[in-house]
Amino acid sequence: MIPAVFTDRLAALLASGRRTILGIAGPPGSGKSTLAQALLEHVRSQGLAHSVILPMDGYHLANAELARLGRAARKGAEDTFDSAGYVHLLSRLREQQAGEIVYAPQFLREIEEAIAGSIAIAHETQLIITEGNYLLLDRGHWARVRPLLDEVWYVDVDPALRLQRLIARHVQFGRSPAEAEAWVMNSDEINAALIETTRSRADRIFRRD
Repeated sequence: MIPAVFTDRLAALLASGRRTILGIAGPPGSGKSTLAQALLEHVRSQGLAHSVILPMDGYHLANAELARLGRAARKGAEDTFDSAGYVHLLSRLREQQAGEIVYAPQFLREIEEAIAGSIAIAHETQLIITEGNYLLLDRGHWARVRPLLDEVWYVDVDPALRLQRLIARHVQFGRSPAEAEAWVMNSDEINAALIETTRSRADRIFRRD
């Protein structure tokens, strides 16, 4: 259940009638996707706005490109995404014209690849919920993300629970428990430490217990 302080704030953002792009940030395993989905369902159940979820993960570089760059073992790090492409998409959504459909990629964990043109966003879409790790990072192309968002909420969660979720996720998608734990500790947790430094830039903190 989403606390009223967040649903009330979302309703206030939508009351303007203008397009709202809400960012959901946080470290791996914090529950960003879960919160985004809950917000989407709330908005639709209340008939507040035509809405869509836009994951930042669609801008993962392809596995072949990560291998070429020597970054495959760090997949999920800030430099393993097409951050400039993500910024360009957000800019297009800010300037979208009537009758135009903007297509966005979606990352499929089942194949560990992004599929282009998977998410169709119509001009009439009033609420776009975009979630991802690096929305508040203030370097490189990532620094251009925050000005394109109306607000960013940071999802905070107990570290032990977050690790448990992360390991279970990796096991679900094919890694052994030992491989999953090794990946989490040697990759996800390094990224999480960086992401946690961006927490203070969020407009609101959403605490998951």
